[in-house]
Amino acid sequence: MPTPKKISEFKPIITNLAQTSHYQVIFGAMSNNLLSYLAQNGVSGRFIAEDAGLLCASASLPGSSLATADISGNYMGVSEKMAHTRIFTEIGLEFYVDANYTMMKFLESWMEYIASGSDDDGVDPYSRNYYYRMRYPEEYKCDTTKIIKFDRDYENSIEYTFIGMFPLNLSSVPVSYDSSDILKVNVSFSYERYIPQSIGSRSRTPARSTIKDKSKYQKPPKPTFGVDKTGLQGPPSILAKSKPEKDRKVEAGLPYVGRNVGPIERWRSIP
Repeated sequence: MPTPKKISEFKPIITNLAQTSHYQVIFGAMSNNLLSYLAQNGVSGRFIAEDAGLLCASASLPGSSLATADISGNYMGVSEKMAHTRIFTEIGLEFYVDANYTMMKFLESWMEYIASGSDDDGVDPYSRNYYYRMRYPEEYKCDTTKIIKFDRDYENSIEYTFIGMFPLNLSSVPVSYDSSDILKVNVSFSYERYIPQSIGSRSRTPARSTIKDKSKYQKPPKPTFGVDKTGLQGPPSILAKSKPEKDRKVEAGLPYVGRNVGPIERWRSIP
């Protein structure tokens, strides 16, 4: 049954919502061959690390889905779904194009490098016999690319780190003689997976030194071993049981009656 609420009860929640206009994009580690290729086309490493993210006009926080399989037969008349693969959807980024067109060069050169394997064979790109050959993934994929979503107070934030990211689709950019506007370019990126985490929590599991109860991580103490008069080794409890009955009773201060080995002869030993 619904219960009435006062405005003062839900106003702190409604007035404390995240905004869409506070985020940051940071391109991460690229291979040396890719960086050299980009530098030859007028894209410096400083532009990639500092300026490219600032020119991102809009971004999308990533999403994912689970592929499932239908399982029947575990229960009579019941069909179940079980997840077997996590699927990561592409993300789209929109960038402002600077007056030097460095942003366009960056994206075009990146996609060019992916399909430029034939350049190693010395094929003329203007020849009609030119062909495309893809490079190995470790050469063109970018690791540790980040999208950081924060708010105006800079206190709370969430960070997405993309692994194996590369441009998949560079959209055409329309131009016209109509009233001028800022030139923008849209790119779709593919990636292997992403890791969500809050700023400051770099580890998904607590470090061993931060766990208060360490008893579960300590190895059980090893049993102590000793050596008796006969040279037998083992724990003290076992060594005590391994002693002859005479020695055990003598140590306990009890009389002992036993049979000697050899000719039948009874003897009595009282300590």
